[in-house]
Amino acid sequence: MRRHGILSTATAALVASSAQVQAETDADGFIRTTPEKMEWQSPGGAGSTPLAFLDGDPSKPGLYVVRVKFPPNVFTRPHRHGQDRHIVVLKGTWYMGIGENFDPSRAVPVPVGSYIKHPAGGVHWDGAKDEEVVLQVFGSGPLTTELTSKDGPMFGPAN
Repeated sequence: MRRHGILSTATAALVASSAQVQAETDADGFIRTTPEKMEWQSPGGAGSTPLAFLDGDPSKPGLYVVRVKFPPNVFTRPHRHGQDRHIVVLKGTWYMGIGENFDPSRAVPVPVGSYIKHPAGGVHWDGAKDEEVVLQVFGSGPLTTELTSKDGPMFGPAN
């Protein structure tokens, strides 16, 4: 199995900069940010999922909060995380599957407002079909991600 260090390919390049969140922190430690002030980056390049780090650092111990955008027709390939991840669908219909057999035709639609927990070690794959999807992901670092296949990228088309 191919390992991607402590993070998936899509997030590895942002770990160092994740502490530089574009949110405003006041003197009492409250953080506020609005959607238009979020800085979206695509460390995985074309065809990956843009990310906006809102709080914390997935490479370090402690809570982190990240927004993830799935462009239309982009899916992850089967992978697992070493820690539980909690997800809320904020925009669009997200599709997810469980297990090592990637088959978007069998993906379960998850509409706006839904909550999903990916348990530590649970093999899954997910993505967007015909519309952009935005998720909010909560977890406890340090995050680890592992593809189940030796070959191939982390992201690819839905077909």
